[in-house]
Amino acid sequence: MKWVKKGLIFKTENNFEWMRTHAQVPIADKIDEERLRIYFGTRDSQNRTLTTFIEVEANNPQNILYIHDKPILSLGRLGCFDDSGVMPSDIVNYNSKKYFYYLGWNVGSTVRYRVANGLAISEDNGNTFKRVSEGPIMDRSILDPIAVSTQSVLVEKGIWKTWYMSYVKWEIVNGIPEPFYHIKYAESKDEINWDRKGIVCIDFKSNKEAGISRPFVLKEKGVYKMWYSYRTAVNYRSDKSESYKIGYAESIDGIKWIRKDDEVGIDVSEKGWDSEMIAYAYIYEHKGKKYMLYNGNGFGKSGFGYAILDETKKVF
Repeated sequence: MKWVKKGLIFKTENNFEWMRTHAQVPIADKIDEERLRIYFGTRDSQNRTLTTFIEVEANNPQNILYIHDKPILSLGRLGCFDDSGVMPSDIVNYNSKKYFYYLGWNVGSTVRYRVANGLAISEDNGNTFKRVSEGPIMDRSILDPIAVSTQSVLVEKGIWKTWYMSYVKWEIVNGIPEPFYHIKYAESKDEINWDRKGIVCIDFKSNKEAGISRPFVLKEKGVYKMWYSYRTAVNYRSDKSESYKIGYAESIDGIKWIRKDDEVGIDVSEKGWDSEMIAYAYIYEHKGKKYMLYNGNGFGKSGFGYAILDETKKVF
């Protein structure tokens, strides 16, 4: 497959007190055939993450029609799992409701942060969202003892399926704790309570690899397809050869996957906003074309852009 880059869509520029830097982990929700809503995580002056959105022209996402002037969710109450950050994971449209899955985080002490997954639901077409609970719907457990994070969710025949980040360990690298994580699978009958069996879907392909993050899964013609980001453990913040790249895998059952990173069809640019890393891909379809939203340099500090699948190349 081959993705043709179309350029940057949005970068924060101190738009609001709570929107100082970053436009991270973009997710798309089509409002209608003319308008697309893109949710993303942004940071305030205290480096706390809040989620908001922009609306863009569906045929030309670089044409920004609206910038929302407040977060869609406030930070959690002091002491709750999301009192320091609320970042998007996925949005599911089901039974006339919008299910907004997000990760919440706290500032850590022995390690830099702690994360868990939450859920908020909208019954007014995304104008407002309400948490299902002040607590997380998925947190560290016997099977995920360190932490869990961003997830992708599909609903099939009444079964909710999720592919989520599971932290394997924190390890001291160059004098600081660094997280290691891969992708696991779980199911639910009610979108809230998840049956986890410790199933690893995408694991490290070498001893050098340390982070496999931000899964996005779709199903097409009986095949599950996943995009994710992967990096090493050393110097991934400063060395483009070690930093995040986008990977790709396929599966027949959604559980056993074959990595096909060399077929992903997109890489860092020679220069510009996505020349050091590319990460956090989200795929959507509009008028028969497949679009990819993704972040570039600085884990979203340089903003997010998009690419369109070249259908004349190998069909994925």
